[in-house]
Amino acid sequence: QVQLVESGGGLVQAGGSLRLTCSASGLTFSDYAMGWFRQAPGKEREFVAALSGRGDGTYYADSVNGRFTISRDNTKNLVYLYMNSLKPEDTAVYYCAATRVGVAGLAHLYDYWGQGSQVTVSS
Repeated sequence: QVQLVESGGGLVQAGGSLRLTCSASGLTFSDYAMGWFRQAPGKEREFVAALSGRGDGTYYADSVNGRFTISRDNTKNLVYLYMNSLKPEDTAVYYCAATRVGVAGLAHLYDYWGQGSQVTVSS
């Protein structure tokens, strides 16, 4: 049974930083590209960042490029999202997801999803 569990969300002031962690189990972790998505109240889920199984390919949404960094530790089955220079518009529930397709920005290509972690950025 595949499980993805996010942690590390919380409340931060604008300009601050947070690190989200996603712990994966029940799958051959390095076979999967990992992605982060987010959903704000009243909005559709949107792509944030993705990373290939070996960690050698990344893809970022324009809105976070240069501020967020995705990385992974295949020895620990962990994927991280480092978020810097946070803005109030980054407030959302953040989800990690896994896909065998490769680095992808489309939610329907992902097979497994976590339950989400709330990030709130105050102005």
